[in-house]
Amino acid sequence: MAERRTVQINVRLSAAERAAWRAKAAATGLSLSDLLRRAMARTRTWTAAAADIERERSRQVARIGINLNQLARWANTHRSAARAVTVIANLVAFERSLREVARFDGEDGDAH
Repeated sequence: MAERRTVQINVRLSAAERAAWRAKAAATGLSLSDLLRRAMARTRTWTAAAADIERERSRQVARIGINLNQLARWANTHRSAARAVTVIANLVAFERSLREVARFDGEDGDAH
């Protein structure tokens, strides 16, 4: 038997926000309460320290992406050069490693 829901939370919204939330709930066939409960259940929360770490990680990944793009441009420009083959092979290996790290990080299950 499901726990009886007796507690209410009040949220201040503009009329446009309320209409948008109600439209989303109607589109999913859920009540607004059910939609909000489901949305909150999927929401990850971050401590300030974890948010700072995640921002820095995102900056580092962006920098890596920029470097990869520069290497890929060079390799495409010098396709016939023997070194280009080595660079492309290393890029592919690096991309696989980066994807593995990203997949592992996303599966840690920690609430940040």
